[in-house]
Amino acid sequence: MSGRRTIGPVDTIWLNMDRPNNLMVIDSITWLDGAADWERYKAVVKRRMVDRYPVFSQIPIPAHTPISLPHWEDDPAFDLERHFVNVTLPAPGDRATLQRYIEQQMHVPFDRSHPLWEVHLIDGFETGSAVLSRFHHSLADGIALTQVLLSLTDETSTGDLEELEEPGADEPAAHARRGGLLGAASSVTGFASSALRESWHLLGDLPHLANPSHVVDAVSLAADTGLIANKLLLGSNPPTPISGTPGIPKRAVWAEPRDLGPLKKVGRLSGATLNDVLVAAVSAAINHYLVDSGAEAVDLSTMVPVNVRPLDKPLPRELGNQFALVLLPLPTGNHAPLERLAEAKRRMDSIKDSPEATLTFGLISAIGRTNPEIERRLVNFFSAKAIGVTTNVIGPKSTRYIAGTRIVGTLGWVPGSGDQTVGVCIYSYDDRVHVGFKTDATVVPYAEKLVHAFDHEMDELVRIAHAA
Repeated sequence: MSGRRTIGPVDTIWLNMDRPNNLMVIDSITWLDGAADWERYKAVVKRRMVDRYPVFSQIPIPAHTPISLPHWEDDPAFDLERHFVNVTLPAPGDRATLQRYIEQQMHVPFDRSHPLWEVHLIDGFETGSAVLSRFHHSLADGIALTQVLLSLTDETSTGDLEELEEPGADEPAAHARRGGLLGAASSVTGFASSALRESWHLLGDLPHLANPSHVVDAVSLAADTGLIANKLLLGSNPPTPISGTPGIPKRAVWAEPRDLGPLKKVGRLSGATLNDVLVAAVSAAINHYLVDSGAEAVDLSTMVPVNVRPLDKPLPRELGNQFALVLLPLPTGNHAPLERLAEAKRRMDSIKDSPEATLTFGLISAIGRTNPEIERRLVNFFSAKAIGVTTNVIGPKSTRYIAGTRIVGTLGWVPGSGDQTVGVCIYSYDDRVHVGFKTDATVVPYAEKLVHAFDHEMDELVRIAHAA
């Protein structure tokens, strides 16, 4: 227990943004190859998560005045067992049964009189078991929570039985590679500092303007900033069958995992990255949903989170949210497979080295210093420019274990805000990739169509690569 601590402005945004039809909850599912020893797992969670990061045993206390911030305070009645839910799936315990269970939990809010997280320990799933983790976004961003969850895993089936380091010691999750969807763009800190240094030279040392290269850099940065401002302020998604006011129920579906080898071959064929290939296939899935609904296929944008934490530092004990968002226009219009892949690559490349993430990080921080009503209005304004959030986690390249049981795969969905209706999660692990969709059940009820169309596009790209 660590006493009272002010909740930062960015964390406060997510704390205040809960609404019944779009909770600010990050959901994660992990499949295990066999029955898990849940008591053993609970002990790992206590030592590696709860004892290490105080926020998992604290509750949010509202601000006392309109101009003050809320704060975290130790839960005087903290009980670890309260945060675990043991459940056995009804027969047949297949993927559809697990999907229905996840969907039943996604719209359940947390009791704010206790810490804002829970873990469902699920037995009876096929021949194994599963873990459904739910964390409120105000505790930490998805990137940090992924590292926390990975710290609960081990390289061997006996790893957690060995002596653990002292509780409270901080270390980065070395097996969590932080490349992310945008690769180089995931390290905003370096770009931001270099951009600020350049601005300082240009404004504080006027003779440098005599150097043409500095003039070009300054004009380029100013032009990029202007274009991004127009994109954020003036851009919008047109009305489509996947736009509308979300309801309370959600859908959670996922494709079968795919080996990375054939997908990398597709990328090499067209000079694209694995991320480009996956984004192209996701775009094709959304295109199919639009066309199948009788609508015109148009390009739509998604939000992509970008890490701004130092890559060489351990997670801070207070965790929190340190990420930016960029708008990625998906090629969801009508394209042939290779044409769509080329367009996905072009659009991804165009924002990797842009200052957009730096600008939006500053914007998020500024919004967090306003009052809740202004926060809500501004978040609604900007969230309306995207159909949802698309995340990519580059997970461990080798097999991991939870309390002695092998992990088969994992996915995690971040929440949508405002009227967003489609979220996508891409998670690579042990040389395979899992792709899942979270949709609003009212606006986008036929989520399985997205999975089928995604699989079809991936099969087509692989077929083309083999033929080549």
